Amino acid sequence: MLGIREIQEIIPHRHPFLLVDRIEELEPGVRAVGYKAVTYDEPFFAGHFPQEPVMPGVLIVEALAQAGAVAALSVEANKGKTAYFGGMDHVRFKKKVVPGDTLRLECRIIKQKGPVGIGSAVATVDGKVAVSAELTFMIG
Repeated sequence: MLGIREIQEIIPHRHPFLLVDRIEELEPGVRAVGYKAVTYDEPFFAGHFPQEPVMPGVLIVEALAQAGAVAALSVEANKGKTAYFGGMDHVRFKKKVVPGDTLRLECRIIKQKGPVGIGSAVATVDGKVAVSAELTFMIG
């Protein structure tokens, strides 16, 4: 299991934009499963939405991408590099994510050619799909 410090050794994200609290499963270059505890203190809840706090869907997609980046950048040849978004396809928002939820973030790298790849990603809360997407990344 990787905690915040170990995650920060792999990806460059830092508070308040580091959206993965821990990685529980990791197959370098293949897949990662991480978790994000969503608390009421998240800065985005102040404006999204004050009367009904909902985690922005794009931040859930970013959290999925960060989990995928841990998988991609854990490969020895990619250590010290950064994974950038190249695109998003088939993104579906199926469930609201609210304070108190724990997001399970799974990203599986399904295709890679050189520095460009695609990850199949799913975020769930209590076994129910919140977001699914295909994420294109570039390693630089």
